[in-house]
Amino acid sequence: MNLLEAIEIGVRFLIFELSRPSARTCIVAAWLASGAFAQFLFGQQPDSGTLEVLQVQPNFYMIAGAGGNIGVQIGPDGVVLVDAGTQQASNAVIAAIRRLTDQPIRYIIDTSADTDLVGGNGALAKAGRSIYATSTEPLGGESGKDFTNGYAATILAPESLLLQVSAATGKSSALPSDSWPTETFAEKRKYIYFNHEGIEIFRQPAAHSDTDSIILFRGSDVIATGDIVDATRFPRIVIEKGGSIQGEIDALNHVVELAVRPIPFVYESGGTYIIPGHGRIYQQADVVEYRDMIVIIRDIVGDMIKKGMTLDQIKAAAPAKPYERQYGSKSGPWTTNDFVEAVYVSLTKKK
Repeated sequence: MNLLEAIEIGVRFLIFELSRPSARTCIVAAWLASGAFAQFLFGQQPDSGTLEVLQVQPNFYMIAGAGGNIGVQIGPDGVVLVDAGTQQASNAVIAAIRRLTDQPIRYIIDTSADTDLVGGNGALAKAGRSIYATSTEPLGGESGKDFTNGYAATILAPESLLLQVSAATGKSSALPSDSWPTETFAEKRKYIYFNHEGIEIFRQPAAHSDTDSIILFRGSDVIATGDIVDATRFPRIVIEKGGSIQGEIDALNHVVELAVRPIPFVYESGGTYIIPGHGRIYQQADVVEYRDMIVIIRDIVGDMIKKGMTLDQIKAAAPAKPYERQYGSKSGPWTTNDFVEAVYVSLTKKK
């Protein structure tokens, strides 16, 4: 993409926003005028071979271009990552973090089991240092070394994620063992206090899969959603791995509830920043629109099912057509028809 193309896209986007009675218009206009929009576009080019590091808050960054988006919280206690990108991008991600800080990676929090989000777990964890080894005399001796994968950074995730990426003895696993979570939880809400702020992890079962989590950084006012939100396409609902359309909508509703808009100062930038699994940074209003789009498509498909239409007939009727230009695809790993089929199967699946 050249500069003129980027400007053209920006102008079209601004015209679209100006046509809507939205309090975000002034914010969007300021963002476009600042040049940040073009910078973000250039940073998202998949064939550039480089990563883009965007500062979200004074102590919080997003690394784009490593597969899925990576959240980076930095503070005196060390670095907390949300997701790790692909295994192939690990060296570039480590280098990008080193340019931001000399603090060690302490935690990697996984939002789902997708390999473009967790493939880099092992390499990034080994590049970090466990909180049990912050001094010259690590805690636990050899046993401590064993349960931390050699004093690597902690990989934190729900038990369901560990079950999905690991395998029974004699079976091949989705990830090498050094990329598996080293600390898991089964409760709906897990939290840690790190770098002077609370970090809450909310397990969202049966959303895009059965391994999803939403991560809220309370002091930074940043939410990382993983692939519950995908700004580049319709959400990938993996039915065979426990995903469901209603669980996806429930998860999006939770994000909306956790996020805040910059009210009453609606003409100033601010509010909660939301880092999706892929694509640009969202705010609460963006997630509301994304949620509403999915609810509308679900209801249309549900009405067609009640009328006795088959899956092929529903696909031919194009229930997602109004949103295809922004989120759809006719080819690739996740097409519009794949999404429509996932909605259909989810709604007709016996409970």
